[in-house]
Amino acid sequence: MSFSPEWLALREPFDRAAREASSLDLQALQASAAQSATNGTPYRVLDLGCGTGANLRVLAPRLGGKQRWHLVDHDARLLAELPSAMTRWAETHRLKTLPDSAGNGLVIEAPEWRAHLSWQKADLVRQLDELPFEGSQLVTTSALLDLVSASWLAALLTKVHEARAALLCALSVDGRIDWQPAMSSDAQMSRLFAAHQHSDKGFGGPALGADAVPRAVERLVALGYRCLQAGSDWELAAPSGGARLLVQMIDGLADAALRQDPGSRDLVLTWRLQRLAQAAHSSLRIGHAELLALPGK
Repeated sequence: MSFSPEWLALREPFDRAAREASSLDLQALQASAAQSATNGTPYRVLDLGCGTGANLRVLAPRLGGKQRWHLVDHDARLLAELPSAMTRWAETHRLKTLPDSAGNGLVIEAPEWRAHLSWQKADLVRQLDELPFEGSQLVTTSALLDLVSASWLAALLTKVHEARAALLCALSVDGRIDWQPAMSSDAQMSRLFAAHQHSDKGFGGPALGADAVPRAVERLVALGYRCLQAGSDWELAAPSGGARLLVQMIDGLADAALRQDPGSRDLVLTWRLQRLAQAAHSSLRIGHAELLALPGK
């Protein structure tokens, strides 16, 4: 499953706002990063499904210290955009950027942290075994876990456990969709969308959708991990700058519902027209969950 750079750029401010408002406690990761810095070694992070680097842009300043990120995505377009996206972000925040000594990566320097970036094109299904889990202290994903199958999730968690790494999965949908003002057809549209979320997204079977975080927690606890969870809901409203994304969500929900049940065409198209007509005065909350899993001692 692929996403355009334009879609990722459109949603990034809302992703960031949701994560910044989350109550997820990152102190254990920050302590681990600080300990690595004390030992003179960078804190190693493996970012799966990295897109153009939005996960790093949120997380690196919060971790602090010396960091080494390896970012992985299957989409060459997004990886080609990554260096310029990172450079634009750094310039906006008055951070220093420079090429790494080997000439095939990027270094970002801030007063309280420094991150070395490398990136790799890889198929997360076929090449999972080839990725550098060993030596990574943190494996992280953003807006990915709900797209994967149960078998792929099991393989990922096995890799994380074998590496004795922490796992941070951000922005996984949890099934909650709340429109204001409400319409009578919202519930049926939500059911169709939830069913579509379980369709195969290219990870070797039906996607877990809203079941992803509970399934991951169950397995991680069995592996001896301590799991922390918190909400990170999208809050979209046209008056507060969410108009474009709100319209995109209306169209996207309608398209997904039609693919799930073509026989519901009249319901879906009527809902879409009504939602678009009142989009300027509507708000949407989409529930997301944050999961941090810490290995046992």
